[in-house]
Amino acid sequence: MLTRLLNALFGVLATLAGVAAAHLVAALTVPAASPVLAVGSTVIDLTPTPVKEWAIRNFGTNDKPILIGSVMVGVLVLAAVAGIVAARWLTAGLLMIVGLAGLAGVLAMVRPGAGPLDLLPSVVAAVVGVLALTWLVRMEKAQADEDVDGPSRRGVLVAAGAVAVAAAAFGSAGRFISAYRLKGTDITLPTATDPAKPLPMSLDQKVAGISPFKTPNADFYRVDTRLSLPIVDADTWKLTIDGDVDQEVTLTLDDLFEMDVIERDITLTCVSNDVGGPYIGAATWLGVRLTDVLDKAGIKNTKADQIFSTDVDGMTISTPLSVATDGRDAMIVFGMNGQPLPREHGFPVRMVVPGLYGFVSACKWITKMTLTTYDAEQAYWTEREWATDAPIKISSRIDTPKPLSDNDQGRTFIGGVAWAQGVGIEKVEVRIDGGDWQVAQMGPDAGNDYWRQWFLEWDAEPGQHFLASRATNKAGEVQTAVRMRPFPEGSSGIQEIAVNVG
Repeated sequence: MLTRLLNALFGVLATLAGVAAAHLVAALTVPAASPVLAVGSTVIDLTPTPVKEWAIRNFGTNDKPILIGSVMVGVLVLAAVAGIVAARWLTAGLLMIVGLAGLAGVLAMVRPGAGPLDLLPSVVAAVVGVLALTWLVRMEKAQADEDVDGPSRRGVLVAAGAVAVAAAAFGSAGRFISAYRLKGTDITLPTATDPAKPLPMSLDQKVAGISPFKTPNADFYRVDTRLSLPIVDADTWKLTIDGDVDQEVTLTLDDLFEMDVIERDITLTCVSNDVGGPYIGAATWLGVRLTDVLDKAGIKNTKADQIFSTDVDGMTISTPLSVATDGRDAMIVFGMNGQPLPREHGFPVRMVVPGLYGFVSACKWITKMTLTTYDAEQAYWTEREWATDAPIKISSRIDTPKPLSDNDQGRTFIGGVAWAQGVGIEKVEVRIDGGDWQVAQMGPDAGNDYWRQWFLEWDAEPGQHFLASRATNKAGEVQTAVRMRPFPEGSSGIQEIAVNVG
């Protein structure tokens, strides 16, 4: 039994060394081609939409670490089996290691935009894994043949320790190199020719617990399918506009900087945001008008009905052309809250179209916009039967008090944020314990594309209480009580929370 456990450990250690070495090579070349990430990305693509929504709803932003961990556990279980098999049939065990690496290599190569370098990490994983397992198995067999417990047994343990140290060293080096390559966003942003007005005083300075009026970059939500961030060089980045246009155009970052630069306060929302959910944020964006970019290619005679956007690694997003060009502040963005776009939010350039959920409007790391039709091309989310035109629904969220929280009795506040992009928020009402709706006090209005803060004073009495909020937009539309899940066009319903007062 102990021998089998030792053989299983050999398989695990050899695989860890191979995966770590592959991760190091991927960090130097194509991060997304790291074997575990290549397998994980395929799992994401093949996962049914209801399962994805369940994962986001239950795990939030931890869904990706959980996925990577699950893939790694599965790989190591197979690696342990390979180690046991290799003890009796070395060739068979080694073929299992090669098979695991080969599967990762195939999945890396079928990614959109994959090139020869995408295969290299998996080749390295196979070579290192095979060499490490061969060495460990032969060391163990040599010890068994000698039938002694002295130096040979210690030699096996030293060999296993050496492989473990090598795996740790490779992994640490890969993480360091990845972090180093990701930290640089050293560009000087141009000054806006059409700046946004300064934001008025925020209510969160008066009522503790309400979301900040402007979301800091570090706190801005991130929901996408990526397990690793693309490393894009701002100096070589280009944006191509092609398809049904008068002429194909390619723009550099400097070309964008030389255009009329605008600054706008816009709230973004993810379609996966459930009622009362966290996937919403408000920021000041710096960039150029999307229509100005499209005009360089010429679209007056186009028969296209969508902008088919592609990012640097082949991810595709569909945006209705009629919405993107209807006069709203649709932008090609390179600045966020006075800084270059962070890597995780699309550096160096992304699209922002107010009033639409991000899956049809906010292509990050964008590198191409193709004018085409929905009949001719289907983007990633369209293929998965999400809506093609997804306007953001009017909604409100209670930020304070928190659900199921314990609170002191006496005078306090119920507060939060509300949004109705494109129309604007007129009022928010609060209901306590199923009573009448009470009008809340509104925070400042920074424009129809921006959320508004609100609060209601509350004399909290001991016991459990149920709090709900609803918003009304400037057109008189009241937030619906009809409950819908995010798929396929965004959630709806009234948020109601339970709180305790002591």
